[in-house]
Amino acid sequence: MVYVIAQNGKPLMPTEHYGKVRWLLKKKRAKVVKRSPFTIQLLYGSGNERVQPVTLGVDTGYQTAGCSASTESKILFEAEEEMRNDIPKLLTERREKRKTRRSRKTRYRQARFDNRRRIEGWLPPSIEEKLSAHQEMVAFISSFLPVSSIVIETSAFDIQKIKNSDIEGKSYQEGEQLGFWNTREYVLYRDGHKCRICGGKSKDKTLEVHHVIRRSDGGTDRPDNLITLCSHCHDGVHKGIVKPIFKKAPQFKAETLMSVMRWELYSRLQKLYGKENVSMTYGYLTKNTRITHNLEKSHHVDARCIAGHPEASSDEGWYYMRKTRSHNRKIHKDTILKGGERKLNQTEKLIGGFGLFDIVRYGDDVCYIHGRRASGYFDIRKLDGARVHSGIHYRNLTLVERVNTRTIERRKPIPLLSTEAGVSSAMI
Repeated sequence: MVYVIAQNGKPLMPTEHYGKVRWLLKKKRAKVVKRSPFTIQLLYGSGNERVQPVTLGVDTGYQTAGCSASTESKILFEAEEEMRNDIPKLLTERREKRKTRRSRKTRYRQARFDNRRRIEGWLPPSIEEKLSAHQEMVAFISSFLPVSSIVIETSAFDIQKIKNSDIEGKSYQEGEQLGFWNTREYVLYRDGHKCRICGGKSKDKTLEVHHVIRRSDGGTDRPDNLITLCSHCHDGVHKGIVKPIFKKAPQFKAETLMSVMRWELYSRLQKLYGKENVSMTYGYLTKNTRITHNLEKSHHVDARCIAGHPEASSDEGWYYMRKTRSHNRKIHKDTILKGGERKLNQTEKLIGGFGLFDIVRYGDDVCYIHGRRASGYFDIRKLDGARVHSGIHYRNLTLVERVNTRTIERRKPIPLLSTEAGVSSAMI
């Protein structure tokens, strides 16, 4: 399927008349604007720009999001996009670097009073990144398909119900710390004022509260991430002498983030594309539609059910996309050279005309630039991470397509493994 854009930039219906596409390109009446998915732009006014209603279903996700653009009978584009989940880690590293900046051998800078205010509608960077990724995914598809309506799944998670299935009524307002002065007092009472490792055998009467998941690794001060340890065992855990035997508390970051993000995404899409063009559905309806039509469980199939076209067909397969960083965030190295010189930790944006995650051809392989060195030697890999070459010079590479923050790869369906029991096709 070839996607078509009019001369004025307006997306048209895709075509499967490959002979006509080749003729247009040969006669210079069209040009290629995107390699994956393959998209051309007409260089003349067609005069006939009628389009059919195209519905875009969006299956929001924490790790992976799905999308499906289709008419009532035909799937025009389906994809799954892997989200970035490294934002909290990067923010934690930045915070640690800033805290230790004054202790390093750098110029003195007087501490400033933190009087900055957050703007209205501010969201944590981890949520904002995923919101932007979903918005960009919708804008990306709308750039080569005439999307007329958007449907998004907005079901919310009940975190308290997940933790305690019997909770109801006013219990939602009475947390586990009810009646205690602070979190530390509650944790000590919960653990019976005994060390969770030695149970008091060390004879150390000093009790301390320990974070199961360290705050530097994203751990919180929630009671289920805190345990009581005596000073002797606490010191041994941090030195690696005592091996902890307790399990890490379950994390609900994904559920919490999705509860906040889905409604905010729905609101933003309505502002961008109009309230009459954006609607919502719920998770139980999506699941019922998928089971009724005997479809496999995957994000792009869920998006097809969200769009309301579960019986739409296509032999095109689907696309796998991944959000990537555009540059290294850490500008300087930690070690400062003699004379106070700070060595850069970043290479140039382009080396030999190639940038990070650009699609290149090496022999018969088409792969991505995964890492670059200032010397001109690159680490090239497939999108799934398989290494093609760890140190190939840029003179041996041919540029295929420039990629900024979204890499994309086509995946094809394989035949049904069994039709007797109604098993759906798997994907590779």
